[in-house]
Amino acid sequence: MSRSGVLVVDKPAGPTSFDVVQRVRRLLGAARAGHAGTLDPAATGVLAVCVGDAVKLQQYLADADKAYEATVAFGAATETEDAEGRVIETGDPSGLDADRIRAALARFVGEIEQVPPMYSAVRVRGRRLHEAARAGESVERVPRRVRVDALELLALDAPGEPETPPAEGGPGPRVRLARLAVRCGKGTYVRTLAADLGRALGVPAHLAALRRTEASAFRVEEGIALAEAEALGRDALASRIIPMGDALRVVPPVAVDWHEARDLVHGRALERDAPAPLVRALAPDGRLVAICSLGERGLRPQRVFLGPGDLGAARAEER
Repeated sequence: MSRSGVLVVDKPAGPTSFDVVQRVRRLLGAARAGHAGTLDPAATGVLAVCVGDAVKLQQYLADADKAYEATVAFGAATETEDAEGRVIETGDPSGLDADRIRAALARFVGEIEQVPPMYSAVRVRGRRLHEAARAGESVERVPRRVRVDALELLALDAPGEPETPPAEGGPGPRVRLARLAVRCGKGTYVRTLAADLGRALGVPAHLAALRRTEASAFRVEEGIALAEAEALGRDALASRIIPMGDALRVVPPVAVDWHEARDLVHGRALERDAPAPLVRALAPDGRLVAICSLGERGLRPQRVFLGPGDLGAARAEER
């Protein structure tokens, strides 16, 4: 029987998130697999691949905060706000310094409004924006409120030589690269942050590179490189899967006994308190019984992951 849980992959640049999921699914021989938050093909870092029954955790994991290392190129804006697009504006970045950038970064911390980029999967009137963009259309977009918890300048290089944007194939504008640490909530477009930061500083900018260092409480150090995953045997790779009870780190745990676990499995609420409005109920053997919400009548199961037969088998094994 295939194992259910989360495999943390350190995604390389190139494949889409869907491609990575399909490769992992085939390697493990899993019937089902999904991911808990898309990374653009050019981006690298944490991609939480949910395997087997863990696909039921996707919505909870995807809502969690994320952290990135972002490289911003000052001196050129692109139509896609990243390095994949055509350069549409250039400017002189030589007057930038670390103090000016740090002062501008402070304006983007907290709850801010972002206009979704045209090259994105956001739907407007039932159509994805990137479909309209590729058709040469411009769509009016409503700003969205997003949350940025931290923005830190890690490094700023000296004024550089002309670069070669991938979409152009020839000498590009002079740019300066700044490396930023970003911690933000769901729905934040880091490339839009880069473009907006450039506008705030009066210098066109785009996102040159992006690495996700944390997502859904999984850190990049826990991830397995895709090439390494493909080199391992199925059993060895399966041993890297984090069980569902441990994988849902973004939801506080509550230990329940077998009697309470049975009540939850049958949809009955538990008359007890909890440390948060939403908790994960763990059986004595550590398995995830249910995700529960706290209400006036105690803990009510919101999503159940075990059946009555699973509980009986587990108790028999303990004896």
